[in-house]
Amino acid sequence: MATLPPASVGPATAWACLAVTAAILLLASPPRWALGAAVPAQDAAGPKAMRVYIGTYTGPKSQGIYQARLDLASGSLSAPELAGETTNPSFLAIHPSRRFLYAANEVWGPAGNAGGSVSAFAIAPDTGRLTLLNKTASGGVGPCYVSVDREGRSALAANYGSGSVCVLPIGEDGRLAEATAVVQHSGSGPNPKRQEGPHAHSIQPDPAGRFALAADLGLDKVLVYRFDPARGTLAPNDPPAAAVAPGAGPRHMAFHPNGRFVYVINEMASTITTFGYDGARGTLAPRETVSTLPADFRGESFCAEIQVHPSGRFLYGSNRGHDSIAVFAVGAEGGTLTPLGHASTQGKTPRSFGIDPTGAYLLAANQGSDTVVVFRIDTAGGGLRPTGAAATVPSPVCLKFLPVP
Repeated sequence: MATLPPASVGPATAWACLAVTAAILLLASPPRWALGAAVPAQDAAGPKAMRVYIGTYTGPKSQGIYQARLDLASGSLSAPELAGETTNPSFLAIHPSRRFLYAANEVWGPAGNAGGSVSAFAIAPDTGRLTLLNKTASGGVGPCYVSVDREGRSALAANYGSGSVCVLPIGEDGRLAEATAVVQHSGSGPNPKRQEGPHAHSIQPDPAGRFALAADLGLDKVLVYRFDPARGTLAPNDPPAAAVAPGAGPRHMAFHPNGRFVYVINEMASTITTFGYDGARGTLAPRETVSTLPADFRGESFCAEIQVHPSGRFLYGSNRGHDSIAVFAVGAEGGTLTPLGHASTQGKTPRSFGIDPTGAYLLAANQGSDTVVVFRIDTAGGGLRPTGAAATVPSPVCLKFLPVP
């Protein structure tokens, strides 16, 4: 992967490094970059560190949600400590007020038993410790994803096992009320082992908070709902969904900072599909699909997480099997993707990764090797360079950041 320019370089030098890096990696003239949002400056008033919350699968080695401290100057990561006990917090979301954290408790009950729930926690501002506020049923089996709307009124959860999504109202005290909407998906896909029925894998509001998009691995669709955060309702949009390739298995999504593009990572096909997004109508228009794997790779691998860099110039996706982060440049014309290479995650089964809000670091959560590994991001060329910092965490599967006050 490309190496970082010195931290003291100015804008002109950084763009020069970008051109050289792209030429080396692509053996062609550098692509045109999307302008996107600027990376926040690291000045005296900015954060010096990030609190990293780590969701895990619980068992003999894990008790719930852990936290560690990421130093933004050195890239060092402190030894994780238990922040809050809870069962299988496989996905996390932080309230926009930064006072509350929500966890999808991925519980699989017997047939006919919903079992799944979402937990609400209060965040101690001084220590980051979590205090359980309450736990509410997710309206389905195996909830694997939770998000919060931009106004902090509702939590949205996806139930993988039952193929359903729900809305849980959030009170002023951060507690979750009973679901005001539960939508059951129906149908199947061409893979009888993985797509015998619906498997809702994620749901998140769009940047304006008017629509909610749900990726269903079992249906090969991204379903679009009209979302009312005040009433906590979901209604099918017109059209109600956009399709990916049969058997692709859409998992997670990432919006570009400009709100005009949506990137969907397809777990089973190891691909990323780019959609143009009309925020006024909530419609998705497919543009392209690219592989996340090297052309010569012949092993078994499945995608997991996807994120766009805060600058909007780069996109990252994780490969479980190839055990890498795929790096792409985002083009200014249509948000199309140009592969820049792959970085080993220095571990096994990167189910998740996170980019800190300043855009300086990417942390890879290696579920299979119980490690979280820190990479510095080349903000000019997009490449990843391991800092040498890593932490041992039992079965890490989700990462979320919060600036340290």
